[in-house]
Amino acid sequence: MTRGRSDAAQKKRLLTSVCIVAVFLVFLYVYFGSKSSGESALEYGSRSLRKLGSSYLGGDEDSDLGHKQDESSVKFGLDDGEDGFSPKSFPVCDDRHSELIPCLDRNLIYQSRLKLDLSLMEHYERHCPLPEKRFNCLIPPPPGYKVPLKWPKSRDEVWKVNIPHTHLATEKSDQNWMVVKGERIRFPGGGTHFHYGADKYIASIANMLNFSNNNLNNEGRLRTVFDVGCGVASFGGYLLSSDIIAMSLAPNDVHQNQIQFALERGIPASLGVLGTKRLPYPSRSFELAHCSRCRIDWLQRDGILLLELDRVLRPGGYFAYSSPEAYAQDEEDLRIWKEMSALVERMCWRIAAKRNQTVIWQKPLTNDCYLEREPGIQPPLCRSDDDPDAVWGVPMEACITPYSEHDHQTRGSGLAPWPARLTSPPPRLADLGYTSEMFEKDTELWRQRVDNYWNLLSPKVKPDSLRNLMDMKAHLGSFAAALKDKDVWVMNVVPEDGPKTLKVVFDRGLIGTVHNWFESFSTYPRTYDLLHAWTVFSDIEKKGCSGEDLLLEMDRILRPTGFIIIRDKQHVIDFVKKYLSALHWEAFATADSSSEPGQDGDEVVFVVRKKLWLTSESLRDTE
Repeated sequence: MTRGRSDAAQKKRLLTSVCIVAVFLVFLYVYFGSKSSGESALEYGSRSLRKLGSSYLGGDEDSDLGHKQDESSVKFGLDDGEDGFSPKSFPVCDDRHSELIPCLDRNLIYQSRLKLDLSLMEHYERHCPLPEKRFNCLIPPPPGYKVPLKWPKSRDEVWKVNIPHTHLATEKSDQNWMVVKGERIRFPGGGTHFHYGADKYIASIANMLNFSNNNLNNEGRLRTVFDVGCGVASFGGYLLSSDIIAMSLAPNDVHQNQIQFALERGIPASLGVLGTKRLPYPSRSFELAHCSRCRIDWLQRDGILLLELDRVLRPGGYFAYSSPEAYAQDEEDLRIWKEMSALVERMCWRIAAKRNQTVIWQKPLTNDCYLEREPGIQPPLCRSDDDPDAVWGVPMEACITPYSEHDHQTRGSGLAPWPARLTSPPPRLADLGYTSEMFEKDTELWRQRVDNYWNLLSPKVKPDSLRNLMDMKAHLGSFAAALKDKDVWVMNVVPEDGPKTLKVVFDRGLIGTVHNWFESFSTYPRTYDLLHAWTVFSDIEKKGCSGEDLLLEMDRILRPTGFIIIRDKQHVIDFVKKYLSALHWEAFATADSSSEPGQDGDEVVFVVRKKLWLTSESLRDTE
């Protein structure tokens, strides 16, 4: 009996030891990843590749990948001491997520079983994952990824490996959208209704409107354009040489990567759709809206989509419409044309020109026509308490937005021609309680700040190094205004819960959008060369949002070798520094802002650069 008890004790100790070893091995497996279930990140150094122990955890869409990697990362973590949480690595997302757009993810819609009306395009609108379902991992570049070609060469060709999708070249081969040539994809400048080139098509629109020298900018009076259903944005790309900037918009639909191609080319563009929510732009933002065979049913829901275009058009603005309804003679097209003509007439639009495939309507300059309509005529005027500049998540309404008293009296927006409007205080400043003096002071302050930024970047940044820039908290757009002489464009982002300054940004002849940085931005990974974050981290800290989530989102939209300029308080900079290694970023420069005019010395400028890395799986695919 003594021996039996001894054997039992030995077996119990052996079993305990085996369990401890097993638990330890499972810990090592989860922490360091495994070759079979994940990938390692390989970072390009000056001469060799270095392994950066980082792996993709899980493989199932419903796995724990969406959960936080560490309980401490749920908090912003800015109050941590020197021994606070400091991640050694982030997991790398599976290669199939290399083009992940979290708030426009079809898999998320399917898994969440959202009941969406496909006829209203709700499935192309933003549907963001809950915090516990987010992919908190680094988005890998595709196999063989190369640093994008430089502007202006990029307008006409991009690397095929960066966007390995060539189906549009076949599907649109008769329309000259794009052509595959060896390692590159080339863009001849064609479109659905301008097979022979966007430049000729643009000149023809200017000619229809009798603009001098067939130049669509109309001596600087036409500056901002909205191109809906833009394809690969060749229309917007060819407008740039005329000092016109277009917001090219298309959904992540059957043509999928069209906006990704546009941004890879260095052309301003954004993912979005005319569905049920207002466009993320204030009223009276664009001088011209354009639709070339954009396949939109403008008559649906009492013309609500056309009325949304009306909201964002300036007084006297144009809508250029190239579509079979404008010229075809079959019964269905004639019916659509008749109904559409009746609708725009009730909206007080008039035909400015009509030729061949294209009709151009013009919006009235004043409220006179609206006030002269018969009582009860549809569509009605919007309610007097409706704010036409409230756009974030606001449903569209089938009503006409009348002009402000100022615009009605002045018969237009009262904006100076481009480029003078960039630095001229616009009339809508008064809506925000700002004076011309405040505007001019802000413009000069950011001019000096941008000069300082360029001095910090100058060792590495050449004139063609940067193209797509984003100001994550644009305020009045003075950061972008200071870059006028650089060959870049800026996406000016204005917080949805702050002052509605985006209308001032558009009135300066710039473009932008409204956004909430608690959520992912509507763009593909690797689409911006530089991000400017002025007190963005401090703002989300006040709201109790995750600084780690914001860092991962910034990494997602930043191109490899791209830069981030963070202008914030010292404790924010300290927080970001803790994540540099995990994100594969490197500190590039630091500057004290106390010497800048109008600066109280509380802000620090910190510049980081994203390294180029590939996963080990991607590297094997390229060999």
